[in-house]
Amino acid sequence: MILPIVAYGDPVLRKPCEEIDEKYEGLKNLIANMWDTMYNANGVGLAAPQIGQSIRLFIVDGAGFAEDEPELEHFKKVFINPIIVEEIGDPWIFNEGCLSIPGIREDVSRQPRITVEYFDEAFQLKEESFEGIAARIIQHEYDHIEGVLFIDKIPPITRKMLSSRLERITKGQVDVHYKMKFPFRK
Repeated sequence: MILPIVAYGDPVLRKPCEEIDEKYEGLKNLIANMWDTMYNANGVGLAAPQIGQSIRLFIVDGAGFAEDEPELEHFKKVFINPIIVEEIGDPWIFNEGCLSIPGIREDVSRQPRITVEYFDEAFQLKEESFEGIAARIIQHEYDHIEGVLFIDKIPPITRKMLSSRLERITKGQVDVHYKMKFPFRK
């Protein structure tokens, strides 16, 4: 089932999320709905807060970047209760966007290599290292479960220049091709 994506301005996007366990009710269905929702919106990642759930869960599928990094063709994962245990390398800039902040893209600096400890959808504990665009997608989604948005990582002057556009998003004054939930629609 395709769920509405929560728009910028909703408090759920600013809350650090809670851990869950394998008994979390409806988890399998929730993950399936997240895949449907993400693909419907042409996203490469989706965190639970973006569908109004304040839990430490996100999904990623890097196939959209396979032309630039062929190894991403089959990079599709579920991350439950992830912890980034290491970020290394010289930060690099890449243009990012977010399904919760439609129509805005900005350059964000992130480190190129990370190691993450997480549970997969079968609640098997994993520790893996990722680099390049895969690491960036994970860092972006990880920020969501920490209550951080990509616009928090851009210069304050740039954020100030975006303020009227961000306010329009909170009010639902934005054209998107996917279902959204706006905090202050008028």
